[in-house]
Amino acid sequence: MLARVEEFVFRYRHVTVALFAVATLVLGYFASRTHVDASFNKQLPSDHEYIQNFKKYQEQFGGANRLVIALVAKKGDIFTPEFFQTLKAATNEAYYLPGVDRAQVTSIFTPNVRYIEVVEEGLSGGNVIPADFVPTAAGLERVRQNIIKSGRVGMLVSNDFTGAAIIVQLLDVDPQTGKKLVYAEVADALEQKIRQKFESDTVGVHIIGFAKVIGDITDGARGVLVFFGVAIVISAFLLYYFSQSLALTILPLITSFCAVVWQLGILNLLGFGIDPLSILVPFLVFAIALSHATQMLRSFRYEYNVGGTEMHAARASFANLFIPGTVAILTDTVGFLTIWLVKVPIIQELAITASIGVTLIILTDRFMLPVLLSYTKMAPDFRRRVNFRRFALQPTWRRLVNFTTGPKSSLVIIAVAATLWGFGLYKAKQIRIGDMHAGVPELRQSSRYNQDTAAITKKFSIGVDVITIIVETVPNGVIDHDVMSLVDHFAWHMRNVDGVQSTMAITDLARTINAGWNEGSLKWRVIARNKDALAQSVSPVETSTGLLNNDGSVIPVMIYLKDHKAETIQRVIAAVKDFRAAHQSDRVHFQLATGNVGVMAATNEVVVAAQFPMVMWLYVAIVVLCLISFRSWRATLCVVLPLIIVSDLAYALMVFLEIGLKTSTLPVVALGVGIGVDYGIYLCSALMERLHEKGDSLEDAICFAYATMGTSVVFTGLALSIGVGTWAISALKFQADMGVLLAFMFLVNMLGAMLLMPALAAWLFRHKRGAIHDATRPPFPMTK
Repeated sequence: MLARVEEFVFRYRHVTVALFAVATLVLGYFASRTHVDASFNKQLPSDHEYIQNFKKYQEQFGGANRLVIALVAKKGDIFTPEFFQTLKAATNEAYYLPGVDRAQVTSIFTPNVRYIEVVEEGLSGGNVIPADFVPTAAGLERVRQNIIKSGRVGMLVSNDFTGAAIIVQLLDVDPQTGKKLVYAEVADALEQKIRQKFESDTVGVHIIGFAKVIGDITDGARGVLVFFGVAIVISAFLLYYFSQSLALTILPLITSFCAVVWQLGILNLLGFGIDPLSILVPFLVFAIALSHATQMLRSFRYEYNVGGTEMHAARASFANLFIPGTVAILTDTVGFLTIWLVKVPIIQELAITASIGVTLIILTDRFMLPVLLSYTKMAPDFRRRVNFRRFALQPTWRRLVNFTTGPKSSLVIIAVAATLWGFGLYKAKQIRIGDMHAGVPELRQSSRYNQDTAAITKKFSIGVDVITIIVETVPNGVIDHDVMSLVDHFAWHMRNVDGVQSTMAITDLARTINAGWNEGSLKWRVIARNKDALAQSVSPVETSTGLLNNDGSVIPVMIYLKDHKAETIQRVIAAVKDFRAAHQSDRVHFQLATGNVGVMAATNEVVVAAQFPMVMWLYVAIVVLCLISFRSWRATLCVVLPLIIVSDLAYALMVFLEIGLKTSTLPVVALGVGIGVDYGIYLCSALMERLHEKGDSLEDAICFAYATMGTSVVFTGLALSIGVGTWAISALKFQADMGVLLAFMFLVNMLGAMLLMPALAAWLFRHKRGAIHDATRPPFPMTK
């Protein structure tokens, strides 16, 4: 069957090239229309209990996709005519940002922010900024008192009265256009219409929220193109050194680039865009394609050097590498597909995006590249130059064989690997789920966003990190003393949890209003026991505050956190669950959880649940593919064991680098394994060919594998590691982290294939041991 395919492809190679060229042009057109596609809903693990509650109450109490815009006076406090004029203008501008839910815009200038006070006749209240407000000294003092009476100090006004906040809820569909909200446009509008317009020598502007994060990541992701270019240049230099031919340098770069173009074109046809957090996937596809193209070059040079023509070398390379190469590419694809087990839409989209790209490499590297190689004309001295280097490397390969297969040295290698594995397992248990630092880990701590986060957290008792617990109770539960007392006790309990900055619930207002009805006496600052008195205490609280629903059967308790570190979220969730277990009844149910931290908590739990199955199925698939390819459990073990060790060491590295396991880092484990297995598969395929088909001794077989595959494996490991290693200087922290992790996995997987795999083979195939023959001459002719 393979012979027929080979005959057809090369007999009609002009047609084959024409078809590939047309496909590249057509898909290139669609690739040029690829757009950045970010969505808050893609972050939501829809099947999770928390997210189901989030969606259930999203319309009533707002979603988790909100922005906090803080205006801070650089000198003095906010009570100046100039600051109030700026705050009012910024509030008005916030109404017209793309995707804003105007009913949810909140600042001291919006009518949903009111105060209640005790007067001689009883209670009085109104808007914090009255209709007749004039920014005189008396008017500003009046507003100061209204702010204090409203209980919004620390929330809408900073604790030291030097800043004021505007809180905005965003919808996933822009109500003005009816189209999906483009977060990059929201971020641009925030910069142009808010920051640039209102920031001055006297007022600073700080903005935090999902839309701003995506905007900043998108801006930073544009730098990926620069790193993509740098990686291509580095790869080109290394590839030229490896191939010693300009044509053999250019062709793999072309076919690898075609794989990326095809991937982006097909994604556009399927209606997908590129999420900013998945912006690195096209580069990974390029790197993987170049890795497999290098193996094709290695085979082409070998076949050409043993006396064949360019056409013969291309056809032989196609036939020799189609099976092992396809198996290796399929393992890469499986690595991406296992990510689908993480039930978060953005991760599943990444799985689709990457799987399509990697699968296309079968066409570009297994078909397109060998056909293009058949058109090349090698220089007259090409064989001499290549064989001179191969001859020079022969002593190195023989020494390496002696080292990796020697009875004592192989045991040392295995012992060192086992020690590292044990260390990796020990440290891997310490890995945290979620974010390890305050702010947004995808951006560097010095980024403007994380600086804004620090500034807002320092001055306000709230931030963008909020988790809302939905208390479901009986109708009119807000006027039931037992229910309200339990909610009040819950809010107090959560305020005393480490990491909680403040809480907000209707019970806070009910106690204040109850005191107001009793001449402001602090003794009456309690939840009224009498049903009528309690009704009187909560009646001034409107549903627009988000503190209750229409029939009083749902009471949200908002818990503002100091940060969204993994340990903070785990501590808060554990406190909620403990309280729920101790106090939940038929009349009161504490439901987790809405707010952006609720989404993070759900995502973290999904990652924990998917982590083991994802890695397990990945290894199961690799084992099955290796067994099918090699038909040997010993060879399969030689390939898989180094991968397992490197995976655990990667977890250990994440612990040292303080990188949490989350949706943006979990795929790296699968990618590193899926890509890293290529080294072992190519080396092992050469080893098994010589052992079983040629009847060589183990030492001769390993020496042959080194001589034919070793250089390309080392080159691939170094090229990929250097390419992704350049990401370490990226403005995006998550890109830098991924670069370090992937570089580590590519490099150590290469070392595992070159050192540990032969050492394992020396014991698993010890019945094949012998001596290294032909030690004085190279395996290839020196001249044409």
